Amino acid sequence: MGFNLFNGKNEEKEILKDVLEDAIETEENLMRTYLITAERIHDDSELKERLENFAEGNAKRTKQLIDELNENRD
Repeated sequence: MGFNLFNGKNEEKEILKDVLEDAIETEENLMRTYLITAERIHDDSELKERLENFAEGNAKRTKQLIDELNENRD
């Protein structure tokens, strides 16, 4: 059961789609940046773990955004 936010208004649905796609791209870029940075850290295990946790959070948000995008396509 989907929530129809815009009652079928195609232009507003397209705007929402664009916003969600931009957010997905941002989250993926942040996730990549955190992981690359974490891989380069060798002398601070606490910082490395925090960066990996940030990346995990980005992965979860990316999944949620993708699910939302797919739900709004229906």
